[in-house]
Amino acid sequence: MKQPASEARQGGPDAAAASQPPSTVTSADSAKDQEPKGNRPSLGLRLDVRSLSLLGVLLALVVVGGITKPDQFLDTNNLQLILTQASIIGVVTVGMTFVITSGGIDLSVGAIVALASVWATTLATQEFGFIGILFTAMVVGLACGLVNGLLIAYGGMVPFIATLAMLASARGLALQITDGKTQIVTVNSVLDLGIPDSYVLGIPPLVLVFAAVTVVGWLVLNRTTFGRRTVAVGGNAEAARLAGIDVRRQRLYLYLLSGLCCGIAAFLLIVLAGSGQNTNGNLYELDAIAAAIIGGTLLSGGRGTIVGSVLGVLVFTTITNIFALNNLQSDVQQIAKGAIIVAAVLVQRRTLRNGEA
Repeated sequence: MKQPASEARQGGPDAAAASQPPSTVTSADSAKDQEPKGNRPSLGLRLDVRSLSLLGVLLALVVVGGITKPDQFLDTNNLQLILTQASIIGVVTVGMTFVITSGGIDLSVGAIVALASVWATTLATQEFGFIGILFTAMVVGLACGLVNGLLIAYGGMVPFIATLAMLASARGLALQITDGKTQIVTVNSVLDLGIPDSYVLGIPPLVLVFAAVTVVGWLVLNRTTFGRRTVAVGGNAEAARLAGIDVRRQRLYLYLLSGLCCGIAAFLLIVLAGSGQNTNGNLYELDAIAAAIIGGTLLSGGRGTIVGSVLGVLVFTTITNIFALNNLQSDVQQIAKGAIIVAAVLVQRRTLRNGEA
């Protein structure tokens, strides 16, 4: 007897495919073929043009920095500092790129980084050394991502509200744990990774972790069924569901992924700062969203690019560094970032109207 379509959907992609006649078989893996044109993982010429444009902007910023502060900006230690700072927000941005590609948003990433960093630097956790701190940071990040995912995927809450609630709760909990005090890390194996002349394979450890997360993120988004499902859900969630994709489960996994990236970023921040504070990760959500958008990830979902996001992070970090070297106030930096975000969104809207996205 023919299996009802609803039961087939609940049984997953294989059950859905089995219930359809051969001529109309749909499956999760075929979602890529059903996506609207332009919603596939962006590896084509258009993305390359965008990436090259961002690369041009980055090179222009290097020239500006070299002209305004030649002795300081082009110093090897300063360039290494830019890459190190970009590593922390870069890891968060990789997770954010997946969430935005699926049509969601995560406003809680900065607060999760703060909560994970202060929980991982409690005296009880430091007794277990390097592994204890790393493990705790990742578990806290995953736990927060799990709560976000359950509220959004199975609780029916819109991502904006759910992650905004997580932002407030995580910040409050981080403040309660620390009582407003800085928690100093005394584990030498962690502190040694953050010293300026620390290298692994000739590369600063934080940059190496960022590179690894970027490569894994690119492979997952562009070369796996999970990545194709993420793009399909962001492009058209209902079409993805009819194609056999468990949309709710996919969204849950995406927020778990975002939380895991926050946990890793929290550990990197602990290594760099040698402490945990409830103010860690302040405005990371703004930087991560902005980097993903100017990198070419559609805020409406359906298209994401890890390479573009990484270039976006480097552009923002370089701008911040140039502003700091020229003693510009932080409020000017935030105004500049806001203007860049508005410009990126306007460019996206114009691109969509012209049917180029």
